[in-house]
This record gives sequence, structure tokens and C-alpha cells, in this order.
Amino acid sequence: MITRAAAWSVLTEFTRSDSLRKHARAVEAAMRAYAARYGEDPEVWGVAGMLHDFDYEVHPRAPHHPVKGAEILLARGVPGPIVHAILAHADYAGVPRRSRLDRALYACDELSGFVHACALVRPGRMIAGLEPASVRKKLKDKGFARTVNRDDVYRGAEELGVDLDAHIAFVVSALTRTSPSSSRPSPTLPPSSASPGPDDAARRHFPAGIGATGALAVVPAGWRGRGAPSETRGSGG
Repeated sequence: MITRAAAWSVLTEFTRSDSLRKHARAVEAAMRAYAARYGEDPEVWGVAGMLHDFDYEVHPRAPHHPVKGAEILLARGVPGPIVHAILAHADYAGVPRRSRLDRALYACDELSGFVHACALVRPGRMIAGLEPASVRKKLKDKGFARTVNRDDVYRGAEELGVDLDAHIAFVVSALTRTSPSSSRPSPTLPPSSASPGPDDAARRHFPAGIGATGALAVVPAGWRGRGAPSETRGSGG
């Protein structure tokens, strides 16, 4: 199993953009939170989140990202289930989402960035306190964050088997508890910290409880949504 430190080293080797690094850490945070909820290994799920777009800068066109990236990861000893999840998070790669890990990564990637976009237009640009109803309203506004494929957001929650409001509240809760980071690319591994538990909004939608999460870093300032890589596309797949 690749360690978190080794995964961060791979990410920073191939990704210079601070926005993409922050997005990777945001998706990692959401994935660790879901791993805790489902009783899965947070290290495995966190690494999948951290590395899902690691090769986007060097492979900006489909299907090179994430197919070529998957080859690199396998050569670096990243376990097959993580690589499969990374391949499956891009619909155009044609890799089916079979496991809960696969489905969670697909669901967390798109929504993490959209939640950030919603936060940017709030007073103080804060994720904390963002309600599912506000996010859903923005999803219906086709002029807002227009590069985001709304069908992907809805499909992500459906495939994961959670109510959309519950999924939004959970991701907001996970990202709210992340640690702010510098606006400059960090040469070292960002710290990981544990959360004491879900906030009230997430608890309302997951009455059975969510569990602890790994809190890492803020979402990126330049995240722009999933889709086939191209010059017209936003961030990674």
C-alpha cells in the first residue's frame, strides 16, 4: 500500500498548480470522511482522492488522463483497487464503477468542486454553514459554474446510494473541517487531523451518524468541473 506521504510526493511531482493540489486534498478529505462512515480504510480512500487528478497537467487530453496516469501509478506500486477507482472516475475512460470506493470517488470529485464554487459567492467565501438547499439552487442555475455537468452530480449521489441533500451536507461537513493552507504550493506534506464528528447539518441528513473524518485542506480556487480533458475543459477528470 502506498503511504500518504508517498502519494503526496507523486502528486507534487506531476502537479504544480496550487488549485489542483488543493482540489486533490479536498477530495481526499471527503473520501476519508466517507471511508470512516462506511467502515473502510481511510488511507486507501484518501490516497484515491489525493491522486485522482495527479496527471492532469501532463496529460490534459482524453483519454490520456487518467489512462496514462494509471500506468504511472501501477508502475509506482499503487494498489489496483485505487487505480481502478481513478480510471472509473472519468466516464470517458469506459471503466465501470464496481466498488463503493469507485462510486465514492466519482461522487466526491465533482461535488467537492461545486461546493467550493458555491462558497466563493457567499459572504466571507466560507463553506461553513452552506446548506444543501443553497447548493441545489445553484445546481439548477445553468449559468452558475456552467462547466459543471449537473448530471454527474446527481448520478454520483445516486450511484453511491445516498440522498442528494445527505451527500451535499456530508461533503460540506467534511470540507468545513479542513485546515486552511497557504495560497502557495507547499513543498511538504500537508498535515492530517481528525474531526470530532459531524456537524449539525450533516447529522440531520445522516441520522445514524457519520463518524470521524480526516481533515486536510481547503478546496481549490480554480476548480472548474469534470469532463473530457481538452483546452475547453476545466480541471481534472
